[in-house]
Amino acid sequence: MIAAKDKPKNLTPEEYFAWEEQQLEKHELINGQVYPMGIYAMTGGSKNHSLLAARLITLFTNHLEGSGCETATSDLRINIVGTNNYTYPDVSVTCDDRDKTTTQYITYPCPLVTS
Repeated sequence: MIAAKDKPKNLTPEEYFAWEEQQLEKHELINGQVYPMGIYAMTGGSKNHSLLAARLITLFTNHLEGSGCETATSDLRINIVGTNNYTYPDVSVTCDDRDKTTTQYITYPCPLVTS
């Protein structure tokens, strides 16, 4: 995979999805503009950050077992409801059936955990 060097301007969600598939890092789409994902986009996260996210994912997953809810890592893109904005929280949970019909993102998470 080769990363595109030029940052695109004013993308639609469909253009953003296609563009991001070619990137080495994740990016947020906010008001048509692409931004490197979070404060750790260039340097990587800290040990404490990683451990906390892992613990929360484990707690949510264990607590919600058998409920039909899904717990996700920071690899799952979130569409901010009512917008064309997309981001990657550290941990998300969805119990909403509407999120089971999408493959590239969810729109109705509760809760979101980000640092």
